[in-house]
Amino acid sequence: MIVNGTSKITASHRSRTAAVYLRQSTLIQVRDNTESTLRQYALGDEAVRLGWDREDVLIIDADLGLSGKFGQVREGFRDLVAKVCLGEVGAIFGLEVSRLARSSADFARLLELARLTDMLLIDDDGVYDLTNFNDRLLLGLKGSMSEAELHILSSRLQGAKRAAAERGDLRSPLPVGYVYDDEGECVIDPDMEVQAAIRDVFAAFAAGGSAYQVVAAFVGRRFPLRAYGGAWAGQLRWGKLTHARALGVLSNPCYTGTYVYGRNVTRRRVQPDGSVRTSLGCPASGGRWSCTTTTRATGPGRTTWRPRRN
Repeated sequence: MIVNGTSKITASHRSRTAAVYLRQSTLIQVRDNTESTLRQYALGDEAVRLGWDREDVLIIDADLGLSGKFGQVREGFRDLVAKVCLGEVGAIFGLEVSRLARSSADFARLLELARLTDMLLIDDDGVYDLTNFNDRLLLGLKGSMSEAELHILSSRLQGAKRAAAERGDLRSPLPVGYVYDDEGECVIDPDMEVQAAIRDVFAAFAAGGSAYQVVAAFVGRRFPLRAYGGAWAGQLRWGKLTHARALGVLSNPCYTGTYVYGRNVTRRRVQPDGSVRTSLGCPASGGRWSCTTTTRATGPGRTTWRPRRN
């Protein structure tokens, strides 16, 4: 690593902590992109080369696997900001300091704190002194571009998913009772006990008329669950049939032979303490998109999207 602008580093900066902030957006990146993780840890050696004592180098890696959209949900980022406010940090090291936060608000706040506490930001491109207007302007532009990059990538990914859904080709996790065969077609689970359990759910509902009656009919009897993700991915698990699971089965249009995408939307709300909470909601209750479907007996149907009038 060859850093430009090392003349900006003073004894005042070296007398304080050199914070090495590590971040990767997802756990998949942490698992697969190990070279990036190693490069970020190696920034501690770079801080020592630039004059910091080894005991004054702080590695902050609590946010590996977390998105940079919201600083409130990143414990490592919150601790870093707190140390900057106290004037304990002389410099922050990162592979790309413009990606310390994917939110312009969080990044602008960090830059302002860096200016007030005479703290440096250091990456492969050089040393940024936030008391210098040109450095502050350059980093501000880079931060805005980083946020725009996230928006563009998300738009491309979501656009591709919607296009596949409109053709009926998007493969989503199937509810228990259905599996994908070797050709990728949706078929009934060949396990006879699973088939019997699903049939009995709808039979109990037809007889009792409520999900509570379904749960009562399964007292002392196990119910299947197809696991997705994690160490149990693809495995069939068995457990107790709860009221919530019974409602999920009874309201799932897949059991009618209908191909559906867009039943839920993600909503984010700011809590009184400033944290951001993410939850799932139904489009019918005010979501941005509504979803219409058609049924095709020989395979998945076709999904069309239209903007919803709120």
